[in-house]
Amino acid sequence: MSELALFYVTFATRADAEHVAETVLAEKLAACANILAPCTSLYLWHGELERAEEVPVLFKTRPMLSTRLRERIAALHPYDLPVIESWTATVGGDVAAWVEGETR
Repeated sequence: MSELALFYVTFATRADAEHVAETVLAEKLAACANILAPCTSLYLWHGELERAEEVPVLFKTRPMLSTRLRERIAALHPYDLPVIESWTATVGGDVAAWVEGETR
């Protein structure tokens, strides 16, 4: 078993999600980006309850690329305050080898 870094990030539009996903994949910072179905987000912003439809993306990368991927997503993200959540996951050796082979 090996570890993989997962990033969960929401975007205002599918086009924004695809742009960021395509960019970080082309730059080899992630091996995969799963663009998920739109979701309804409820959150507090400046003391007010907000509701928005967002498009979540799950990025997969090597743990050693976590800082670079986080910084790049933040730079590309159109939000004033992008929420970029990450955690590690245990995966099989074949999956880890694939992610390692597709990133640098």
